[in-house]
Amino acid sequence: MSQQPRLSVCVYCGSRDGSDPAFAAAAEAVGALLAENGFRLVYGAGDVGLMGRVARTAQAGGAETLGVIPAHLMAREAGKADLTTLIVTETMHERKKVMFMNADAVVALPGGAGTLDELFEVLTWRQLGLHEKPLFLLNTAGYWGPLITMIAHLVDRGFADRSFLEFLRVVDSPDQLRAALRSLS
Repeated sequence: MSQQPRLSVCVYCGSRDGSDPAFAAAAEAVGALLAENGFRLVYGAGDVGLMGRVARTAQAGGAETLGVIPAHLMAREAGKADLTTLIVTETMHERKKVMFMNADAVVALPGGAGTLDELFEVLTWRQLGLHEKPLFLLNTAGYWGPLITMIAHLVDRGFADRSFLEFLRVVDSPDQLRAALRSLS
């Protein structure tokens, strides 16, 4: 009988590797730390870019994996069929909802527009009081610095309360992320 995961962690990240090798290394470190700690990976089910790196490393370490992908992205993101659980949705909106509903915490690694879309949706939900799940930014090689500055700017300009700054926990390394996630389980 399989053991229940200690924590389900939704990871948002790029379907590309990005320009800095540190991004790929951090993605693999996140996959490893999920497996080492008995955490379940919840993610977008792709086998490309940082997504694929997190998933393959988590799987290699024995982690349970839940992937959620819309049918129209199966070919583009090389949907991983060898996950513990694969859910194919009709829309991107449904994908995001299923991923979030199956997670205890969210971690954003470097990524592009899709990662930002996913992150800002759950950040907005948090602002509206729809959830209290912890949201983490893994700030690999300072990747999220400009976004952190922008969030502070929108607070300073009166478009969000100061509490908005507290909704995102910034961690600078996979080791810091490991400690933060362990404190939740």
